Amino acid sequence: MKPVPYSRSICSIFFRKYFLSGILAICFTTASLSGQENTKTQAFSPGEQIKYKAYYNWGFIWLYAGDVIFSVKASGKNYENYYFNAIGKTRKKYDWFFKVRDKFVSEAKASDLKPLSYLRETYEGGYYVNNSYRFDYAKNKIYSQTENSKKPHLKDTLDLKTGTMDVLTAIYYCRNLKFSGYRINDTFPLRLIIDNEIYDLFIRYLGHEEISLKNKNSYNCYKFSILLVEGTIFKGGEDLFVWVTDDRFRIPVLVESKILVGSVKAMLEDFKNPSE
Repeated sequence: MKPVPYSRSICSIFFRKYFLSGILAICFTTASLSGQENTKTQAFSPGEQIKYKAYYNWGFIWLYAGDVIFSVKASGKNYENYYFNAIGKTRKKYDWFFKVRDKFVSEAKASDLKPLSYLRETYEGGYYVNNSYRFDYAKNKIYSQTENSKKPHLKDTLDLKTGTMDVLTAIYYCRNLKFSGYRINDTFPLRLIIDNEIYDLFIRYLGHEEISLKNKNSYNCYKFSILLVEGTIFKGGEDLFVWVTDDRFRIPVLVESKILVGSVKAMLEDFKNPSE
């Protein structure tokens, strides 16, 4: 058997662990402040679209490996609900060794952003995952259907614990919150349903910071890291970071995770909001 080229090995680590699924996992970190403030003033609106470029970074080497797009739509006669969409894919030039096609869709109440339904359809390097959840608040249940390359289709019913969110809705919930009243190193709990299990995670607030991206734009941001709980699907430590703008839109402009060699990053490429 021929040895795997080094560059392919590095990219495989990136795509398998840190592409759209990883970016979502990082972006949701500030959502743990849920319930502490109301969501009547939305930082986003129907028609909004945010685009990211995903990179592998090692010293002076920058590999532009893929793209991620988040978008918002409204449903119902009076826009009672929101639809959140996230699409991620590798660039075609890298499909030959690790093809990624990821899709996430969430529906949530416009009034309080409680999740109503969630769909995940992902394909990463030959490994697929299909998850769907329906949230029933009258019966406090989550009805799920899951399958992946290693596990057959499964229908299940979980108890709907207070504050449980899917990762995509959590991203938008967090953008409505105010962070100015928190102290550096404050930590907050976060409850998410991931792959048919509910996890209690934590995040740490790291203060205010101005950052500059590769596109030469600078942003004043709030910075956070994930404080991971031992025994979850994540590894321990605080090597996942997110920077969120301190303006009214609360946009995650940079997501970064350290890996064994270098780091992986998702950088803001374009932002469109009809209310601008």
